[in-house]
Amino acid sequence: VFGGSLAEMHAQKICRVMDLAMENGAPLIGLNDSGGARIQEGVVSLGGYADIFYRNTLASGVIPQISAIMGPCAGGAVYSPALTDFVMMVEHSSYMFVTGPNVVKTVTHEEVTSEELGGAHTHASRSGVTHFTSPNDLECILQLKTLLSYLPQNCEEESPQMPYTPADEKRPNLDSIIPDNPNQPYDIKDVIEAVADPDSFFEVHRDFAENIVVGFARLGGKSIGIVANQPANLAGVLDIKASQKGARFVRFCDCFNIPLLVFEDVPGFLPGTDQEWNGIISKGAKLLYAFCEATVPRITVITRKAYGGAYDVMNSKHIGADMNYAWPTAEIAVMGAKGAAEII
Repeated sequence: VFGGSLAEMHAQKICRVMDLAMENGAPLIGLNDSGGARIQEGVVSLGGYADIFYRNTLASGVIPQISAIMGPCAGGAVYSPALTDFVMMVEHSSYMFVTGPNVVKTVTHEEVTSEELGGAHTHASRSGVTHFTSPNDLECILQLKTLLSYLPQNCEEESPQMPYTPADEKRPNLDSIIPDNPNQPYDIKDVIEAVADPDSFFEVHRDFAENIVVGFARLGGKSIGIVANQPANLAGVLDIKASQKGARFVRFCDCFNIPLLVFEDVPGFLPGTDQEWNGIISKGAKLLYAFCEATVPRITVITRKAYGGAYDVMNSKHIGADMNYAWPTAEIAVMGAKGAAEII
């Protein structure tokens, strides 16, 4: 109907549902396929968007908010999903952009397709706007349901507890899963899957800032949040994107009473003019701040390297971690042995 464009009464209807969700402590799900504001209604439709944005902000940290982009989402329509906790997109059929390809061509003379400008792959891997992608609408809905199974209904509930039958908890593969050679990479996801309940790890932001891994899992049936450095990508260093990705996830878990488990293998922050000029200091501080203010139970497992300031940032005991464990291969130092020897 009218291309899903937003008008005055349309906005009032959405706002009423959002108010009811907050009043009753229920998660808010948005299925978005909109061309933006209805031009015929002028500024009134823009006011409707502002009313929605305001409620998105009021609901933040109170109830989980999830947006599924099921088709084109342009102009003002993109800001409501951006204010929600998680965004899902369907590959090759959903797009998000403030200004479309035609406007881009007119203003900047840049030739770009809708897929390149704001497709699912672009926002999953480059901008980080979307947290999940799906091949079709059905898979998107199923993924949304899976995500909801890890989340409480609101900020006053505890993280969900699923039925769990203890089995043989001996996992001998953990003895050899991390290489003895400190320079040999490994996939931290193998460690996560070996520690968590079988088939319970649900990764968030899989294709964005791959040098840090975040997601939900279960331990003894209890939902937990996992933050882990990824040695298989950039040796697990922290950079601007990784810091922002980690901080956002930590703050979400803190809002909704989801305990945090951190796997640390970090040689430091990524050096270079690009990182310094784009604000690695302030962006890296966001992850530090997120851990410092978190009041949920926090456990850190140092699997290998924990060097320099990055050691402090990754949920060290000095910033309030409840328990810190060191794997037999753990190295905790100001810097690596070679660098320290050259200075001393």
